[in-house]
Amino acid sequence: MRAHTSKVDTGSPSFVANRDAYLQEIATLSERQQWAIDGGHNRERSIERHLARGKHMVRDRIDMVIDADTPFLELSTLSGYGQYDNAAPGAGIVTGVGTVHGVPWMFIANDATVKGGSLLPVSIKKHVRAQEIAEQNGLGVIYLVDSGGAFLPLQDEIFPDKDHFGGSFYRQARLSAQGLPQLSVVLGGCTAGGAYVPALSDEVIMVEGIGRIFLGGPPIVKAALGEIIDADDLGGAVLHTMTSGVSDYIAQTEAEAYGKLRELCESVNQRRISDRQGWLDYVDPEPPAFDPAEIYGIVSADDRIPFDVTEIIARLVDGSKFAEFKPDWGSTIVTGFARMWGHQVGIIANDGVIFAEAALKATHFIELCEQRRIPLVFLQNTSGYMVGSEAEAGGIAKHGAKMVSAVANATVPKYTVLIGGAYGAGNYGMCGRGFNPRFLFAWPNSRIATMSAATAQTVLVDIRLAGLKGDDTTEEEVAAMRAEVAEQYETQSNPYYATSRLWDDGLIDPVHTRDILGLCLSLAARQDEPPVGPPLVYRM
Repeated sequence: MRAHTSKVDTGSPSFVANRDAYLQEIATLSERQQWAIDGGHNRERSIERHLARGKHMVRDRIDMVIDADTPFLELSTLSGYGQYDNAAPGAGIVTGVGTVHGVPWMFIANDATVKGGSLLPVSIKKHVRAQEIAEQNGLGVIYLVDSGGAFLPLQDEIFPDKDHFGGSFYRQARLSAQGLPQLSVVLGGCTAGGAYVPALSDEVIMVEGIGRIFLGGPPIVKAALGEIIDADDLGGAVLHTMTSGVSDYIAQTEAEAYGKLRELCESVNQRRISDRQGWLDYVDPEPPAFDPAEIYGIVSADDRIPFDVTEIIARLVDGSKFAEFKPDWGSTIVTGFARMWGHQVGIIANDGVIFAEAALKATHFIELCEQRRIPLVFLQNTSGYMVGSEAEAGGIAKHGAKMVSAVANATVPKYTVLIGGAYGAGNYGMCGRGFNPRFLFAWPNSRIATMSAATAQTVLVDIRLAGLKGDDTTEEEVAAMRAEVAEQYETQSNPYYATSRLWDDGLIDPVHTRDILGLCLSLAARQDEPPVGPPLVYRM
């Protein structure tokens, strides 16, 4: 592969201005992530009570389990941000991938300092998404349970539907049946539906004095049966380990429990992260020739001004080497082969609005990667597919549909990063959330919506005006309509609005993109080759 020759002038005024603006984005991201970790609405007293009971904070618990000096890929740190009166940082649950004895595991851990670990609708969504990632990547799941169960005031948004709390039980049972271990450590309450998380696990450890499991707690038992009973006597570690058999092991402290958990992980017969099976081509990795931090100065501070996506690619891939496919045709999509942390990938990146020829090029390239069993990485920054009479006459709808169909039917692992705008059907064609990429991350400058705020205020206001009778609408009223629409779209396309609702798997610093994708690729490398689907025949 040929090494990229960069045209970026890191001393230019535009580069410096872009970099300074992006560093402000990163400062905001870091501040909000820190808020999710150790701050939040009225959490100080909750944290004090939690620690006074001899308990550890949720991320400290994970650190006590995973191998020393290994990364933990936390997912959706800012889920719940801006929702529920900002009283549910992280949605009260921490999920992510870490290694134990070299084997990658999905962790699902309750944060009891957030509403007592009660599960909100977004908490359930985050829990289920973690299980989905575990299934796609062949990961066992470790549950660190410390939860008050479902948040009952919102029970209609938690209990009855397909992807509500029952869906997490369904997935847990299915994961176990697929040979993906389900291990639980009970560190607090497991009440009502929450009791089924450990009950459905393959092996369970309970910590004496703090771990409890019961379908109905003491208040419910008193109301239903008139029986007055202590919580430990009703569902404590001694009862469930020595009498009921719900638990398999008892530990006196959290530290002892995590030692036992690591012991259990040694016997699960799962592939280590280093056990590459050979279907993903791999060579020793090399760092990019250009500093990834230069991305800050390449991304335009004004999202109306485009930036050269090949310069982004050069700061993500091994040796900054990129073998571009069809470089002289369909230039608003860049396609080509590269390596990330030694793994070969096919990259599809936007360099503007998607014209018909760009859609056809992307479709052809997807076919090649499917045929050669090469994972796909999508870098999204597009306003969507081209519109207008010329584009329609040129068949943009059909050519865009070919690209969308190719993405939907590709069986190789797919990974998506929103590096700019992700608007309209372009988001679908570039493997948005609805097209089931294994992971989808977003940069803090990204935007996602049916259209940009500037476009929306023109389109929607014109539609409203056309529906009004008469022509007596004043300029002030039109301006107010435009402001209302612009505010709605600015709010709803904001990356923090999106990540709060799990439209992505987390907002990430662009500098970390290469390392994060490398971790994700290493998960696929330890799996068997995914089954090949029917041939894709869309390129002609």
